[in-house]
Formats: sequence, structure tokens, C-alpha cells
Amino acid sequence: MAFSYFGDGATSRGDWHEGVNLATVQKLPVVFICNNNQYAYSTPLSGQMACANVADRGPSYNMPAEIVDGNDVLAVHEATKRAVHHARSGKGPYLLECKTFRMTGHSAHDAAHYVPQGLFDEWGKLDPIIQLEAKMLQSGWAEQAELDRVRALVRSEVDEAVAWAEQSPFPDPATLLDDVYENR
Repeated sequence: MAFSYFGDGATSRGDWHEGVNLATVQKLPVVFICNNNQYAYSTPLSGQMACANVADRGPSYNMPAEIVDGNDVLAVHEATKRAVHHARSGKGPYLLECKTFRMTGHSAHDAAHYVPQGLFDEWGKLDPIIQLEAKMLQSGWAEQAELDRVRALVRSEVDEAVAWAEQSPFPDPATLLDDVYENR
């Protein structure tokens, strides 16, 4: 059983199609999970593929495909369980398309000026952490004080890790290739 995670842009590449085709022909137990964040680097989905959804590509390979709200943690969990059951039962691969949105540019140097501000505003309201917290509180799975405590603990751990990294010396350049290649 294997999972393959990728973005929507990867599904427009030949190697993705070759891999999916091989997996379906061989009925491999793979769950392909597409994090469809609406942009392949700076290209909107409509500019990179003719179909409306990444999941639309699954049936052309005789592979079941499902679209799930990628900002709903519980929906993604349930869809993943269905996909895993399918793959483990010997029926071959399964494609999950998790619809979400990238709230930053593609990388640190990318200010994402190509994305309309309204999309950031719209998708910002759908933050998966905020949605899950609301569900947890509404369902009585957690108390606000407990969530606040966990948030403070995580923030503290991250701050400690950042401080440690910033105080650590740079590695010796002579060790750059250590453990990268096997020495024969």
C-alpha cells in the first residue's frame, strides 16, 4: 500500500500520466492524493487543463476518483479511508482530489500578485484549522481552554526550534556531500 501526494500542476505532466497508467494496468495498491490548490505555480487550473477537475482524469485510466473538500479534515479522513479500502482490496489505485487553496505564493520569492485578492479573502474564511476547531467545540470534543493550551504549547515548541536553529552554527562546507552519495 502506498500513497502518492502531488499538486494539481503535476497532473499536467507526462510522467504523472505514465505513472497513473502503470499503476492501473498493474492494479497497484496506490492512493493518489492531489492537493488541488488552484494554481500550478502561477497558472490557474483553467489555464493548465481542459477538464474542470483533476478527478475527471481518473476514469480515463479506469481508476475511481473522488473530489473532497480539502479544507475539511474529517471529510478528507473519510475519503482517504474509502480510497485505502479500495486499494487494499486488490482493485487497484484510487484518485482523491482535495480542493483547497494556497494562501501564499508558490515559494518564498513569490508574492502571488497573479492571484486576485478576493480569492485570498474567500478561501481565508475556509481555513481548515479554524473549521476543525469550530467542529470540535460544537461537538463537545474539546473545550476552548484545551485548544488554547495546545496552541500555546505548539507555539512554544516552534519558537524554541527557531531559536535553536538561529543560534546554531552553519555546518562546515566540507561536509556538504556527506551522506548524499554512497562512497564506493
